[in-house]
Amino acid sequence: MGIFHRPAMPGIYCYFMSAIITLWVGGCAPAAARPAHATILGIQGSRFTLDGQPAFLLGISYYGGLGAPPETVAADLDRIRASGFNWIRVWAKWSAFGGNVSEVDTEGWPRKPYIDRLVRLIAECEKRKLIVDETLTRSGPEVMGGLHTEEAHAQAVRILVTELRAYRNWYLDIANERNIRDGRYVLINVVARLAQVARNIDPRRLLTASHGSEISREEMEAYLTRAHLDFVCPHRTRNEGSPRQTEEKTRELLRWMKEIGSEVPVHYQDPFRRGNVDWNPGVADYLADAGGASRGGAAGWCLHNGSGRSRGTEGSEPRRSFDLSRIRLLDQLDAVELEVASILVNSLRGVPSR
Repeated sequence: MGIFHRPAMPGIYCYFMSAIITLWVGGCAPAAARPAHATILGIQGSRFTLDGQPAFLLGISYYGGLGAPPETVAADLDRIRASGFNWIRVWAKWSAFGGNVSEVDTEGWPRKPYIDRLVRLIAECEKRKLIVDETLTRSGPEVMGGLHTEEAHAQAVRILVTELRAYRNWYLDIANERNIRDGRYVLINVVARLAQVARNIDPRRLLTASHGSEISREEMEAYLTRAHLDFVCPHRTRNEGSPRQTEEKTRELLRWMKEIGSEVPVHYQDPFRRGNVDWNPGVADYLADAGGASRGGAAGWCLHNGSGRSRGTEGSEPRRSFDLSRIRLLDQLDAVELEVASILVNSLRGVPSR
């Protein structure tokens, strides 16, 4: 159960209470003891580690996971783990197909029962040695119910980092596709401030801010030297040629990091998916992209999935990770995605990196 409640008065009272929360959590609250089964995500250079051992994060989208019944979550996590995946991506702000399963509201305050479901999901993932990507987004009300202001965004960061502080099996994507010049846009200096909000509460929390499309050298330098992010998440261009470009694109990013003097993991949390664009990737495309990521030295890759362009429209099927309220995730994947899921882990075994 969370420790925060929405104050009765808006405005300056909210800001005052937020400051008190940050000071109390960051300076006085003791770190919670972890159980023996704790799963710990770490970083060594440009690689992730799980419980101290180098690991490639192989994941699958689970965006609307907090809308799934407990029995669906348990079954999904078991099948995900059995298929060889070791991380999932969940959105803190998610509203689709008429259902709002967001953990925080548009002002950044926790929403019951979803904030409690998040804590249970993290705990269930920890038991299965699964990592969780917790993603926030800044956007106008027309885009998945995002956060509308910097103050709301900072409050959401405080809430999530505090509620989940005891767990080491999750990281925070502070701002999804923060460079896109629409409602998602977040200035790099604001990303830096939001990262500091999180680190004031939990200095060990791993942080990123995902990037829409290709990252330029100038943008890479800003992520590393101005925002001081722990790793980068490029959402690469989605077209028929992109899977065969991933290896070289990854090597390029890592070369730039060495020149800048700060090498961190490159994590592909949101590649192409089926049903979203005119080009529908096949099995060979997925394997080429994941294999190229691994050979190029990336630290992680995701089997991205979701509904088609008509997301949020009744009757749109399959919804995949965008709506898990009725059907388990793997039961919504099509034949191509299921084949990829069944062979992906074996296809990556022995793939040399760099």
